[in-house]
Amino acid sequence: MMADMPAEDRPPIDRKFHTHELPATPQREYLIPATHWVEAPNEVLHLGDDLGVNLVAYLRRIHGYLLWRAGPAVHADARYMAINADDFGDRWTFRLFPDGTGEGAAPGGTTHTRFRTWKEALRDA
Repeated sequence: MMADMPAEDRPPIDRKFHTHELPATPQREYLIPATHWVEAPNEVLHLGDDLGVNLVAYLRRIHGYLLWRAGPAVHADARYMAINADDFGDRWTFRLFPDGTGEGAAPGGTTHTRFRTWKEALRDA
């Protein structure tokens, strides 16, 4: 069943998406590459360049933020970017390391070492 498949292993969809079309919830049967986001800023397209990761995938909306990931979700170098759907200059990143540690700045000027609290800060912004 595809729902059990890690997001990075799901088949990429061929269609292009405008910002307002990006779904609110995770897609379980396919993945949306950043290259298929029509308005994608350059920073999103190259989110994983320094990690040696070519695929940047859309995950979901967290309130007004669009969440993207470069790299696998666990046991690897990965970087997440949350970008405000209405103001692309409002963006925040979280770096996840292979040992499970991480760090990222969030709205309000806070720095988080846990991915969950970083996402909660986005939600509460």
